[in-house]
Amino acid sequence: MLPGVGVFGTGSTARVLVPLLKAEGFEVHAVWGKSEEEAGCLAKELGIPFHTSRSDDVLLHQDVDLVCVYIPPSMTRQIAVKALGIGKNVLCEKAATAVDSFKMVTAARYYPQLLSIMGNTLRFLPAFAAMRQLLVERYVGEMQVCDVRVYGPSLLDQAYGWTCEELMGGGGLHTVGSSVIDLLSYLTGERAHRVHGLLRTFVQQNGLIRGIRRVTSDDFCFFQMLMGGTGSRSGGVCCTVTLNFNMPGSFVHEVMVVGSTGRLVARGTELYGQRNGSKSEELLLGDSGWVGPEVKEMPLPHLQGLSSMVKALRESFQAHEERRSWARGPVAMAPTFEDGLYVQTVVEAVKRSSCSGEWECVEIMSQEPDPNHNLCEALQRNKN
Repeated sequence: MLPGVGVFGTGSTARVLVPLLKAEGFEVHAVWGKSEEEAGCLAKELGIPFHTSRSDDVLLHQDVDLVCVYIPPSMTRQIAVKALGIGKNVLCEKAATAVDSFKMVTAARYYPQLLSIMGNTLRFLPAFAAMRQLLVERYVGEMQVCDVRVYGPSLLDQAYGWTCEELMGGGGLHTVGSSVIDLLSYLTGERAHRVHGLLRTFVQQNGLIRGIRRVTSDDFCFFQMLMGGTGSRSGGVCCTVTLNFNMPGSFVHEVMVVGSTGRLVARGTELYGQRNGSKSEELLLGDSGWVGPEVKEMPLPHLQGLSSMVKALRESFQAHEERRSWARGPVAMAPTFEDGLYVQTVVEAVKRSSCSGEWECVEIMSQEPDPNHNLCEALQRNKN
């Protein structure tokens, strides 16, 4: 039986998600917005019966058993953790910090019977699902290099908000780079252990953001990752990622994996391959075509991935009669909260590297840090 859905957020993702959910048979009972006006406008536009600016009104709604959280990263942890504590299944976007991600992991471990997955839709894109299968079948032989290029227009909102602030989770690295980091881990089956990165903010003010306000989130990012292979002769997989959001025109999304016997490359939603010795690459998976509405703010790979993820959610919940029960099989490829913690740890390591100019180790948090640690150190120094 399909659960009733409550949606947190009124942005572009929520506007796309709700029609996709309804098309698959889900009933969306409630929507939350940061103001009554925003929530009311979206509810009227998409035919949602209940809207509110109070989070508890959605979380405690008797018909809501699946909560979809698409709000600013600084607010994600609070809603996700509370939803799990109440007994709701959770699909959510990334958190703002590794500490927030760790708290979400802790909550998910307390309630293993509940669905708790991250909303990285690229894993569900057919091109990447096919690429992963071909990598498992050793189409490219031993994986050596991954190269990712994502180019597009500015990620900033029309008005000054969280997308402008690095500390609130804005910027290309956090917004887009996190999905790339997760995707590379999914494709290779490995995790990064060392990273090196460079972040820049080329557009600090524009026609709408000026005066005393300045953009601190990055619009250009380049980073390298060494993944797996710490004990092998090969040294693992070398990954390079370039993100540039100062590019007017069409969106570019390309992921290439090069190995000892060939290469695979996903351009947009299509997958190509070429083996060593072959004169040209072959089309392995074409674009099946998008029949839904075009969304300017959401690139086609993410849009098609979101549609595939919603279909997987339907299959997962339909397998059981109880509204909150779900089957793991259809959503097995979805990133868990643990994956979200890993991704956020890599993001923060890249940021440290950009400041230090050095390679940084990726050390995943195993326990929540003491919030009074710095205070205790200061008191100890004064005592001595």
